[in-house]
Amino acid sequence: MTGAGPCPSGLIIPGVLWTPDGTAGTRPLILLGHGGGQHKKAPGSMARARRFAAECGFAVAAVDAPAHGDRPRTEEHNRLVGEMRNRMHTGGDVAPVLAEVHTLAVGQSVPEWRAVVDAVQELDHVGAGPVGYWGLSLGCGLGVPFVAAEPRVRAAMLGLNGAETSAEAAARITVPVEFLVQWDDERVPRAASLALFDAFASAEKTLHANPGDRGEVPAFELDSSLRFFTRHLS
Repeated sequence: MTGAGPCPSGLIIPGVLWTPDGTAGTRPLILLGHGGGQHKKAPGSMARARRFAAECGFAVAAVDAPAHGDRPRTEEHNRLVGEMRNRMHTGGDVAPVLAEVHTLAVGQSVPEWRAVVDAVQELDHVGAGPVGYWGLSLGCGLGVPFVAAEPRVRAAMLGLNGAETSAEAAARITVPVEFLVQWDDERVPRAASLALFDAFASAEKTLHANPGDRGEVPAFELDSSLRFFTRHLS
């Protein structure tokens, strides 16, 4: 099901909701945060959502992050993206610019995600069940402060991001966390990723580290995400 709804600021948030076929009643809800430059219907998000719905019976919601997908870009966002691409081309340090991009969007994204949970849980075929959050890269940068602020989230799968802008919020997260690191990530230094993992206050947190760059996340990590959320939300 696709659609768009208002958030507290009055903006319209384009989003997509997946639910299992032919089912009714309350169920867990997974929120999918997409990566930078992607959108609510990116192929990876679609594949994850369909598996969460079909194999686990979850409802899954994805929305366009600020300045992504069907949402307007600001001049500042375009400037930062241009600077990031320039540094990638010249071999410069991308991490500080990436942190600025995430910081720019966080203040808007957190209340938007909360409004999405409010709206989706009012639906009869979703209901006020437990909530999980899945997000890598930008989805992690925006997800950490959201998970820290939202008590309805019971578990979070995060990764491909560092501690530059997220460490303070991460220290307020106590729900179970599964955290993904690509050991040769060219955008986020390994030390920054490990520092973010260390910052989580969760009694249960698991680090998954695989060789390769951020575009080489193994397919079996999705299988692990399904098991993780089933364990904590079902």
